[in-house]
Amino acid sequence: MPELPEVETIARGLATRLQGENIEAVWLGSKPEPLKSAAPEIAAALESKRIANVRRAGKHIVFDLVAAGEGEPRAQWIVHLGMTGRLLVCPPEAEVAKHTHAIVRLSSGRELRFIDPRRFGRLRVVNEFSIPGSEPLEIGQTDFAALFHGRRTPIKSALLNQKLLSGVGNIYADEALFRAGIRPRRRAASLTQSDLRRLRQALKRVLKQAIRLGGSTIASYVDADGQEGSFQLRHRVYGRGGEPCLVCKAVIRRVVVAGRSTHYCPKCQR
Repeated sequence: MPELPEVETIARGLATRLQGENIEAVWLGSKPEPLKSAAPEIAAALESKRIANVRRAGKHIVFDLVAAGEGEPRAQWIVHLGMTGRLLVCPPEAEVAKHTHAIVRLSSGRELRFIDPRRFGRLRVVNEFSIPGSEPLEIGQTDFAALFHGRRTPIKSALLNQKLLSGVGNIYADEALFRAGIRPRRRAASLTQSDLRRLRQALKRVLKQAIRLGGSTIASYVDADGQEGSFQLRHRVYGRGGEPCLVCKAVIRRVVVAGRSTHYCPKCQR
């Protein structure tokens, strides 16, 4: 599933290509799963609107829409990519890929297409969207530490809790914990203030580096141009179970935490 760096990369690419575009028409497929709002509601909210901005909020892509000739947003189109969702800007003559669930025709003649083979992605429209947790790249140290105070769950589980931090997923939780030297199964409440400072700094560093490298392409992720990311080449623990640690040569272990594959170094992380 695309995480914060992948969604940020896609949102930035779409903002560069689509900001100021007018939406002329919307086609929505017949599969019900991707539509969290009713198809007529989505079409009515998008058609004859201008895309004022495209941005990320947590793991969601937010299209701010305004009516022609107006400046204030009238609605927001919210896209969650799920596990295999993609948003691609295409010329109209490009072949329509299988599992295309939405086509947005733009005033420039191009099309924005939502493709999702597994149909875990979701499309909806709202008046004002807000994420349930804090933004990992913006939260200060005091607020970050407060998120984990008294929590007896493993720190890996807490990092994945979208009501605490919106956008952090499996890959970047593992990578941040490794860089902070913290084992994923440690209870969140047991972390010292020093541990939490290291963790926040490590999390911000790994997220920013991943954004610079276009995210991690593990399976099907591509950006708005159909290009893969390259941060997977910088993974230090994620997906490296049974391989030597790049720092100490100990064997990277794979365990399951909160139902998720979790990778760590038994020597570097305490």
